[in-house]
Amino acid sequence: MSARKLLWFMNQPVNHGMQRHWMGRPQYFQTASRVYREEAGLGKPTGVKKTKGLAKTNWNRPSATTQQGGQRNVDMGKRVAPKRDWSKPVDQHAEKHAGESYKTHERHVNKFAKPEPKKSETLQQKRERKKREEEMHALAKEEEKERHQIAIRKAKLKAKEQAESNHMKDVYIPEIINVANLSRILGIRIEQLMRTMDELDMGSTSHDRMLNADESSLIAMQLDMNPIVDSRQSLDLFPRSACEDPSKLQDRPPIVTIMGHVDHGKTTLLDTLRKTSVAAGEAGGITQHIGAFSVKLPSSKMITFLDTPGHAAFSAMRQRGAQVTDIIVLVVAADDGVMPQTQEAIQHAHAANVPLVVAINKCDKPGVDTSRVKQELARYNVHLEEIGGEVPCVEVSGLTGKNLDQLEETIVTLSEILELKAEKESGAEGVVIESQIEKGRGNVATILVQSGTLKAGSVVVAGQTWCKVRSMTDYQGKPVKEATPGMPVKVIGWKDVPSAGDEMLTATDENLAKTVVDNRVARHQREQQIRDLEVINDKRRLQREQLDQERMAEKAYKKEMYMYQKGLRETLPESLGKRLSVIQTTLKEENGDDAKKDMLELRAVVKGDVSGTVEAVVDCLAGLQNKQIRVKVVHSGVGNISEGDVQLAAACEGRVIGFNVKADKRILAEAGKIGVPVKSYSVIYKLLEEVKDTLGDMLPPVVTTQVVGEAALLQVFDINTKGRETRPVAGCRVTNGSIHKNGRVRVVRDKETVWEGELSELRQVKKDITEAKKGLECGMSFEGFTDFKAGDIIQSVQTIETKQKL
Repeated sequence: MSARKLLWFMNQPVNHGMQRHWMGRPQYFQTASRVYREEAGLGKPTGVKKTKGLAKTNWNRPSATTQQGGQRNVDMGKRVAPKRDWSKPVDQHAEKHAGESYKTHERHVNKFAKPEPKKSETLQQKRERKKREEEMHALAKEEEKERHQIAIRKAKLKAKEQAESNHMKDVYIPEIINVANLSRILGIRIEQLMRTMDELDMGSTSHDRMLNADESSLIAMQLDMNPIVDSRQSLDLFPRSACEDPSKLQDRPPIVTIMGHVDHGKTTLLDTLRKTSVAAGEAGGITQHIGAFSVKLPSSKMITFLDTPGHAAFSAMRQRGAQVTDIIVLVVAADDGVMPQTQEAIQHAHAANVPLVVAINKCDKPGVDTSRVKQELARYNVHLEEIGGEVPCVEVSGLTGKNLDQLEETIVTLSEILELKAEKESGAEGVVIESQIEKGRGNVATILVQSGTLKAGSVVVAGQTWCKVRSMTDYQGKPVKEATPGMPVKVIGWKDVPSAGDEMLTATDENLAKTVVDNRVARHQREQQIRDLEVINDKRRLQREQLDQERMAEKAYKKEMYMYQKGLRETLPESLGKRLSVIQTTLKEENGDDAKKDMLELRAVVKGDVSGTVEAVVDCLAGLQNKQIRVKVVHSGVGNISEGDVQLAAACEGRVIGFNVKADKRILAEAGKIGVPVKSYSVIYKLLEEVKDTLGDMLPPVVTTQVVGEAALLQVFDINTKGRETRPVAGCRVTNGSIHKNGRVRVVRDKETVWEGELSELRQVKKDITEAKKGLECGMSFEGFTDFKAGDIIQSVQTIETKQKL
């Protein structure tokens, strides 16, 4: 270096570090002048020790600032750049970092933002751009128009909803529908319908669940809709309410029901009252119909009597008689006392809250004690007036007529106390006592008028049939023009046979009667469908439960098998087939399906002369069953046995049972050709006995085993046979009974049967015998068994088959 340049460097101010910028960051470099000055010892700071040669550069630059105790200290008064944090990226974009000041961010944006290049478009591009702008403007205009139309439609829909909120929406619901179809009819989503069913606690909400009209209507009302099932179904007839003006009511004769046990003299007592003989014409000497007739007393007062059967089969008829009566006369035989049907009659009277009059019959029979009967009645809550109770008691005799006048006076007095009155001027109301089909008359029903007046030509409805009264007769067969309250009459002109116990009401015209009957028939069918739907829903529920359990069992099996394969389980899991069979068996046992399927059935078609009798026969046949067999009545009706009944019995592989009805020779011949048993009965207990015998024949016999003889095996002998072979033979002595060669025997060893079969040979010495009696020694060989030993017991057994009884 020249002296001039050296002098110039020496005159420059001392700068220990020169600050330069590179890529926006300050950089520090040691200049040559500093190195030279330190080498020459010029500008040496005080307190610094002189070193020989060049000083070692300290590349660790001090930080600009340090933070100690909240005070800012500058290192030796020098300004240094902040130390860069290499963990943060270089800010080369326009995004603002956290903690960055606004000015710094703006500077970064200005520094690193690249200006968009200037675009120069041609004339063709300019036309295309304008065309696109025009299309976009047209689209925006159309969208605006659509939004306006949508807003108008929403406003109209809102106004319509507000109008419908004031008036509930009418929905027409069918009688039977499933959940999925109901959601379509109501116009809602199926999920909303299921939520509504959950709110109503209706159980299963499956889409295939069948709903009846009541359930569907409840759901519709919950959704603020007006359900309409069928407007015609609301049309029906109902009895009138009680009359508020007692002056319009007139006295009516009391309705008295004679009840009691079979063969206690009820009908004989009535015969004496009305001076006729009815009991002589009854089959088997017992009453099997409920009779109704009026008796005029010497005092010119009328009493209407109902005679009910006493046989156990006619419980429903006795109960029906107790419901329509005013007074019950309980007939008790002095020689028999209180019997089962007597107790039942007492229960019917208490249930119907009807006053009792006790008539102790056969009191003139020698050796009877009426006080014993009175004590027995007290046990069943029948307290007589003689012992401080409220029930009057009369000792009568149906054969001699003893004290019958006293019984009549007691009935009349009790009726006066009850103040029996009825309205006579209005339409008739009553009850069907009996119904039947009479030759030459058609459908006939015995009607007991309870209120109003029944006239010829009136239109009446009873149950599921109606009638325009063609003619009426009293209990003696005499024609009558009108029937007043308390009078029983036979009404002719029914379109179908009404059921006993149906309520009879008067209709204004035939059209009303037809509509009411149609509605009742439809309602009955709907109720039957509802019962069927319940069965269907139960089966579907059981199927879903079975499917869920099978899926869970399959998952558990897969999991256990996986654990076994991985060594997490030591034993092999039970097979999937066994698990599924256990689930199916358990569900079947819980529901009793197998029991019903395996149960034997005696199918029958029942025909009878009157409705009440048919009802009694059907009820009795239904009671003849056990766990193995039952009677199933396929069809029942009133009238003679027809060809259709035989065909129906043949279709179901059953039989035809008639009661007080007959079948002509042509029908019997046809039934014999196709193998259908047809039999008619006139006494109820004979019918039941023969049906029980038939059921016993259908059941498998009871097999029992009886030991008829025993022999002790004393020694085993080996005898030679043909072909130089030996065969063991048992040497025995008969100890009890006898041993038959053709019978079955069994070998007993240590009180256990080791073999059972037949004898091949039975010999005494060398002579073949067919029977060995007690004390005889003989030799025996058995079919296919040679492993017998000395000390065994040989038993001759006999199988006995015994017929089962129901």
